[in-house]
Amino acid sequence: MNDTSDRQRDKTRRIMDAAVEVFARLGFRRARIRDIAAHAGVADGTIYLYFRSKEDLLLSIFEEKMDELIAGVHAALAEVHDPAEQLRVFALYHFGQVERNRAVAEVLQVELRLSHKFLKQYRPEKLWAYLRVIDGILERGRASGAFRPDADPAVLRWAFFGALDELAMQWVLVKPERRFPIDAAARQVADTFLRGLVQSDAPSPKPQEAP
Repeated sequence: MNDTSDRQRDKTRRIMDAAVEVFARLGFRRARIRDIAAHAGVADGTIYLYFRSKEDLLLSIFEEKMDELIAGVHAALAEVHDPAEQLRVFALYHFGQVERNRAVAEVLQVELRLSHKFLKQYRPEKLWAYLRVIDGILERGRASGAFRPDADPAVLRWAFFGALDELAMQWVLVKPERRFPIDAAARQVADTFLRGLVQSDAPSPKPQEAP
């Protein structure tokens, strides 16, 4: 690796980290390139050497953070083999990332939805890759006989992720003193879905105690 490449990567990282903070604080629509540049400690024009526009910067943040989410959830599931427990681990991992990275969560949960390009033109391949992790869990559960054979992975994937997404949105938007315990919410969502997924002749999944 040469020094120029290292400096470019460092500057890209500083700009993206600054954009996360500025988008979370001011909102995507109100944020200006000059705000991001000032927070990153670079000249306004420098940002355009790395990103074509404010929306391009927002989508780049989405791509990078989704890569991190995908790698992280695969690592979290690597040593877990029971499909029911995998569903719980997915929910706990997803909400854990929201809690630990609130600014990132606010950008992805709230500000990203304000991007016309994201909603109308962009193909969120990384989001679909993340959702395919849920598909894999559901398919393994059906193949092993742990989950009902009539469970439609496409329907359940969106229902499960939709519940996580809506709760994450509410957690991000409410005032800190009104936030619910996010790990307990993760377990409740997973256990509620599992009560409908598990075969009637299979042992009911036991809710996991908080560590």
